[in-house]
Amino acid sequence: MSNLERTLSIIKPDAVERNLDDQIKKMFENQGFKIIKEKKIQIEKSEAESFYKVHETKPFFNDLCTYLSSGPIVVMILQKENAVLANRKLMGATNPKNAEQGTIRRKYGISIDKNSVHGSDSIENAKTEIDFFFKE
Repeated sequence: MSNLERTLSIIKPDAVERNLDDQIKKMFENQGFKIIKEKKIQIEKSEAESFYKVHETKPFFNDLCTYLSSGPIVVMILQKENAVLANRKLMGATNPKNAEQGTIRRKYGISIDKNSVHGSDSIENAKTEIDFFFKE
């Protein structure tokens, strides 16, 4: 039985600013992800706050929202077997210094804040996050 899943991936402002979108997309494709939909957008801080609502009690919430809305981002729907877990593995640890070799964050991340990519952390959140950016 196939376990085809969809997950949301965001190429964050630091990576878009450095023109890394194509290299990052290539990394996903090389790992067998299919990019179902993608768009380059810039969001308002209020939209970032709404997107990251799950983190609103955390100390980094304001900086996170300011950062995500600081420049263009590329949002993508990725599809693959066990996409949520596979994406998290490919992204690597939140802190690029702790990320394994060959992961996106190890390769391109600048800091714990500017870590180049976001990915959904569960099937439920993937649905919510995909709907957030790709409301039909």
